[in-house]
Amino acid sequence: MDIILGIRVQDCTIIATSKAFTRGISILNSTDDKTRQLGEHSLMAFTGESGDTVQFAEYIQANMQLHAMRESYELSPKATASFVRNQLASSLRSRKPYQVNVLIAGFDTKTEKPSLNWLDYLGTNVELPYCAHGYAAFYTSSLLDRHYRADMTQQEGLDLLQLCVKELQLRMPMDFKGVLVKVVSNEGVKIVDF
Repeated sequence: MDIILGIRVQDCTIIATSKAFTRGISILNSTDDKTRQLGEHSLMAFTGESGDTVQFAEYIQANMQLHAMRESYELSPKATASFVRNQLASSLRSRKPYQVNVLIAGFDTKTEKPSLNWLDYLGTNVELPYCAHGYAAFYTSSLLDRHYRADMTQQEGLDLLQLCVKELQLRMPMDFKGVLVKVVSNEGVKIVDF
């Protein structure tokens, strides 16, 4: 019952993840962070099987750091999403595929544009203006379709996210302990009080 939401606005990308770490019907942790910072201007949010998610996220994070050390530059958000997609597609053809769904949020410093990529466990990679994984997709897609505009500011994006969270609190059969919100902009990745 994980929730991950992403909204790309005019000058940044907003990512929200549920704080609850659940196993079956039990909440094991109420301050879980389902994101990993991959570079100065890129962030990965993930959901799926608990063992797979952590192992996959740490693997991707380590490979991004290794690339940055070897080549003396970080991958663009588009290249990062392509690398993650390739890893998911390769694991799909192995004996033990990762059961992980991912959102990649980034800010390309060369083009000065934010990006948001939706990837699923089958290796599908799509760049979208807004997206969600988990139960959040069922409940928030209509709100995002109705209220999203490409020229939204960061504050307007956070207001739209607030609408989505209120809808989730109303409709979800469990308490997801609120959301952790991070913003990826030209200033880097930062946590937003929500």
